[in-house]
Amino acid sequence: DAGAHVAFDASFGYCTFLLAEWVRKRKLMTLEAAVNKLSFMVANIFGLRDRGLIRPGWFADLTLFDPDTIGALEPEYTNDYPGGTTRMIQRSTGVHYTIVNGQVIAENGEVTSARPGRVLRNSWYEAHNGTNGK
Repeated sequence: DAGAHVAFDASFGYCTFLLAEWVRKRKLMTLEAAVNKLSFMVANIFGLRDRGLIRPGWFADLTLFDPDTIGALEPEYTNDYPGGTTRMIQRSTGVHYTIVNGQVIAENGEVTSARPGRVLRNSWYEAHNGTNGK
C-alpha cells in the first residue's frame, strides 16, 4: 500500500499466513488454489495484464518458497525511516527468493541492490490515458 500503514498493523502478513495456516495446517485449500488466489486472481481484479501466471511473454514476478516452512512471524517495529521514524514490518519464514521482472530483489530475507520494479497501471488507466505505464 505504498507506506500508508507503516505505523499500524495492516495484516500485511496475510499471504504467508494463508499458506501456513489454511493450506498446510488446516488443509482447507490446495497450495495451487492459494497461489492462484494470491497471484492471478489479484492481478485480474486490478486489471493488471501479463501478470499472475507463469507464461511466455508475461512478467517474471515470482516468490520462491518452501511450502513446509512458509509462515508469518509476529509483526515488529523498526526504526529505519529518515529521522528515526518507526514503522511496522512483518517478516516471514520459508521464503527463499523474491523475483521482480526476472531479477532477484530478495534472497533468504536479505534485500539485494536490484530495483527492476515500476509503477503499474491497470487496463482502465491505459484505456483512458493512452499509456501502458511507461
